[in-house]
Amino acid sequence: MNKLLIQKREEISETRVAKMVFPGTTNHYDTLFGGIALQWMDEVAYIAATRFARKPLVTISTEQVNFKQPIPSGILVELVARVVHVGRTSLKVEVNIFLEELDSDKRTKAITGHFNFVAIDENKKPVPIFSEDDQE
Repeated sequence: MNKLLIQKREEISETRVAKMVFPGTTNHYDTLFGGIALQWMDEVAYIAATRFARKPLVTISTEQVNFKQPIPSGILVELVARVVHVGRTSLKVEVNIFLEELDSDKRTKAITGHFNFVAIDENKKPVPIFSEDDQE
């Protein structure tokens, strides 16, 4: 594989999305509902993976997701996704969620997880991430 191409695609595919945690996304403890966090993470991972591969992709699995601390209502979060591994037909994206207090520069990592995607064709069959032209 062309290492320069991979490095360039990794750089341009890093994706950052900021969101506010509002009451409609929280649980009965007034913290971000875990299912919402996973949805946001899968979405930003998909964007990063698509920016990298420039092909149709589907999520095939998630790996361990670590909820390191609760995310309270009324806080800003930033989701950062980056491709960390590329296989023949699949790739892995790491997603981190950081908390940002609105009244300070304090930033804390709250959640980390990995999402695996596979590139597919029009028949939903796996295809190589890179074409033969990319290999040179």
